[in-house]
Amino acid sequence: MTSLPLSTLEASRRRFVASLGAAVSLAGLGGCAATAASPAAEPPKPQPMPVPHSAGSAVPRFAMPALACDCHHHIYDRRYPAHPSAALLPDDATVAGYRLLQQRLGLQRNVVVQPSTYGVDNRLLVDALKAFGGASRGVAVVDTSVTDAQLQALHAAGVRGIRFNLSFLVGITADMMEPLGQRIAPLGWHMQVNGTADKLLAAGDTLGRLACPLVFDHMGQLPQPQGLKHPALALYAGLLDSGRAWFKLSGAYITSQKPDLSDSGTVARALMGLAPERMVWGSDWPHPTKKAGDKPDDAAMLNLLDDWAPTAAVRDRILVDNPARLYGF
Repeated sequence: MTSLPLSTLEASRRRFVASLGAAVSLAGLGGCAATAASPAAEPPKPQPMPVPHSAGSAVPRFAMPALACDCHHHIYDRRYPAHPSAALLPDDATVAGYRLLQQRLGLQRNVVVQPSTYGVDNRLLVDALKAFGGASRGVAVVDTSVTDAQLQALHAAGVRGIRFNLSFLVGITADMMEPLGQRIAPLGWHMQVNGTADKLLAAGDTLGRLACPLVFDHMGQLPQPQGLKHPALALYAGLLDSGRAWFKLSGAYITSQKPDLSDSGTVARALMGLAPERMVWGSDWPHPTKKAGDKPDDAAMLNLLDDWAPTAAVRDRILVDNPARLYGF
């Protein structure tokens, strides 16, 4: 995809600044979602506690809005077979363990993302969604052999998108993206993509042709210290400007080279400035790319959103209204 000039990036930023004082439309994107539900009167009070796969035990420093959503976490369970070619084989991270994280952070909604570990076998994902109930949604992995009936069954289970992890293509290939994009578009689903910025940039033409909305994992993994100077930013800005793309403000530690993650914060603020109405937040629990003993503090990761957002209203929109649109809560 052709790189956009800096004037396009600046124009998008100027539109954001002008919009800060105005309400952002909650119209659905690509048929993705209904209007955000009215918040409950009293959100649950966060409870300090230790949580598996998470450092620390403190709660977030800011008051959590009702119906706040973690839009990116995984479930692992060795009772379900891993794909023979899977490279990531983390320890178990169960529904019960994640519920502890919800209690600690004060979150009420969640999105379970099928990890590469299980390829296109979505049985654990579906079982997890059933256990979590109606306040959860899922992102599956499927190949081009999936039937319409299977897609409908996944939709009934709470799935609202499919994922292509370009760094760990297990059971799928990149050339399946376009045909599957056409298959899922009528369902109002999106395609979630993960990979290094170089991989995503190389796939830019394909991403631009997809028939469904796009969701980028982990802020598009712009490498540091290059950060905003990486050419993938022009791709991201163009897709955001088109209204077709969303970004997950997650995995700040994945590309950061700063102990305080401030370099990732610069990326997060830039993306937020381009399209705050299409940003969501995710914990990335249980942090499968991090070894035991090196897991981040999830409350500290959530506090970063408070640092990055220009106002509390934007922060809460990212936690509540944007996920409600994207996932159809």
